[in-house]
Amino acid sequence: MHETGGGGGGTMSVDLNDYAIIKEGEAEILMRKNEVFYNPSQVDNRDMSIAVLRTFIFKRKQEQEAILLKRTKAAQKAPEKDSSEASGEAAADNDAMNNEKPNGECEVPKEISQDEPCSVSKESVKTPEGKRHGEMKPPRVLEALAASGLRSLRYAREVEGIGQVVALDNDKVSIESCKRNIKFNGSLACSKVEAHLTDARVFMLTHPKEFDVVDLDPYGAPSVFLDSAVQSVVDGGMLMCTATDMAVLCGSSGEVCYSKYGSYPLRGKYCHEMALRILLACIESHANRYKRYIVPVLSVKMNFYVRVFVRIYTSASAMKNTPLKLSYVYQCTGCDSFHLQPIGRTVSKNNSVRHLPGFGPAAPQECSDCGKKFNMGGPIWSAPIHDQEWVTSILADVKSMKDRYPAYDRISAVLTTISEELPDVPLFLSLHNLCATLKCTSPSAVIFRSAVINAGYRISGTHVNPLGLKSDAPMDVIWDIMRCWVKNHPVKPQPPDLPGSVILAKEPVLQANFARAVASLSKAQAKKVTRFLPNPERHWGPKLRAGRQITSKHVSLLGPQALNATINHEEDGEERGTKRQKTEEPNLLGSIPTDQA
Repeated sequence: MHETGGGGGGTMSVDLNDYAIIKEGEAEILMRKNEVFYNPSQVDNRDMSIAVLRTFIFKRKQEQEAILLKRTKAAQKAPEKDSSEASGEAAADNDAMNNEKPNGECEVPKEISQDEPCSVSKESVKTPEGKRHGEMKPPRVLEALAASGLRSLRYAREVEGIGQVVALDNDKVSIESCKRNIKFNGSLACSKVEAHLTDARVFMLTHPKEFDVVDLDPYGAPSVFLDSAVQSVVDGGMLMCTATDMAVLCGSSGEVCYSKYGSYPLRGKYCHEMALRILLACIESHANRYKRYIVPVLSVKMNFYVRVFVRIYTSASAMKNTPLKLSYVYQCTGCDSFHLQPIGRTVSKNNSVRHLPGFGPAAPQECSDCGKKFNMGGPIWSAPIHDQEWVTSILADVKSMKDRYPAYDRISAVLTTISEELPDVPLFLSLHNLCATLKCTSPSAVIFRSAVINAGYRISGTHVNPLGLKSDAPMDVIWDIMRCWVKNHPVKPQPPDLPGSVILAKEPVLQANFARAVASLSKAQAKKVTRFLPNPERHWGPKLRAGRQITSKHVSLLGPQALNATINHEEDGEERGTKRQKTEEPNLLGSIPTDQA
């Protein structure tokens, strides 16, 4: 028997023979086999979330200090004027301030949690000194789909300055497990984390603009939670969202993707980045319904899922710019050429800005390079998906406390690659795909990048694909470079109707220069910093939903060892014997990343 307790949580007795103890970071949880969903490969996800949350708290504090400093300076300038003018202007300012806020709300700085009592905010507005020295309310975090509560516990125990963490789940067994784990982690967890058995959608709808951070990490598609999630985040708050239904997002079932996300996917080499952009466009669509909009700070494709971190603001005028950030994609069916069609544009005249439909078509009926037809997908988010200043801050924070991140190697590698991406270039090309179309040998990435740079364009890698290349060079320039390469490295004769033959039949307008450019290697490559790491073990990927019976069809996910272990457990017959065997063989859980425990 093991006894543990926490402040206000009382003591509890746990028979360790009934559970496996899993430690991740500074949190420990008690798990039973296949009772509550737990996926050890998601440690990368949780580590990345903690890193972003730490940076968010730091940035939010900086922003608030800047606001208070600006207001303090404005208040100090006021006494320089005549007392009569000052009093008159102060009265006018107060009237204007009261009239600007609807429903009698007090003025709340954008980054302050809006559930803060109005008395505090009014006092802050009245006394500049109080504002300068007053502290912000610690951020409140909502984990909408908590399962075992591991993520919430890590937030509470590892992130300095965090306030309350609310863990929700609609499964009774999961909430019982979550509450047990909260008590098992002691007084700090008991004082900061609370668990509720409820539908996350209903909870978020009934708590509008109350949480500084909302974390969505569902098993599958997050689309059913987005409408309520965007309403639950305070102005300037953070929404963290994961999607693991990559088959849908990457084009295996385009009609399903359209029904869930309102966008049609294409099966190009860039499909994983397109998945990120489809998810961002979907979140933006839900936010726009409430006069809100998103600002992405980090968008990551890792392992078998995509995860985005966006800040949410309210502004009816800024929301009008959404069509400028969305585009349709025309993908050639014969070659790798693709074109983006922006949905909207703006026209400035004098001091006014008009929002108009985008000019089209962006591509002719037939591809100008190979003569084939186009498939159309989207709309996708075509604006930047990262804030490079945030990425730099997150990476610096991760490196400064590398011992506190169990998955440090993987998340630092991903962040390093993201930090060198071109932020304003949607989607990417695959050099191997270009060569496969032309049936030619492939130039090295350094040679190809040098040719693009020497032609006067920018080029970078992408964190989504080790072979992917982002460039602002138009497709006709890319094909001219490849035509020049093939002239120096001839190919065997091909049928004239193939796309590659049609492309090579044209003479290049641009004469490519393949001399090695100084910037052809990124800083990480030059310093030989690891950017792409292999999976740490076999069968590393999505696991079975908790409660599913393990059968032979799950061998590809779980491995034969997991299947054999399950059969052996069934032959033992009694549940008590199964629990004892799991206690005697603690390495079983670690060797089976499939165990939902």
